Amino acid sequence: QVQLKESGGGWAQAGESLRLNCTASGGAFDTNLRAWYRQAPGKQRELVASIHINGRIIYADSVKGRFTISGDNAKNLVYLQMNNLKPEDTGVYFCTQGKYWGQGTQVSVSS
Repeated sequence: QVQLKESGGGWAQAGESLRLNCTASGGAFDTNLRAWYRQAPGKQRELVASIHINGRIIYADSVKGRFTISGDNAKNLVYLQMNNLKPEDTGVYFCTQGKYWGQGTQVSVSS
């Protein structure tokens, strides 16, 4: 069974950077779309960034210019480089590849 696992979360101060990684195990699969979502305490899960196999990338307005999504389709990897972090970036970040979701990794940013 395919499982996604996020890593790279943790604590950061405002202005610092973190890089999230998402790896897949348990079998091969194909997907056209990979994405990162996040959920802040008391808020709904929201799309942070997505990358389509055709190269189209979408970012939430709140992260444009600060976050960069990238991936390796052949290896089912997806990354999220987060620069100039802000306290409002705090939340649990989830990786999704096709129909599969990871368990999430906590990102906490202090001011």
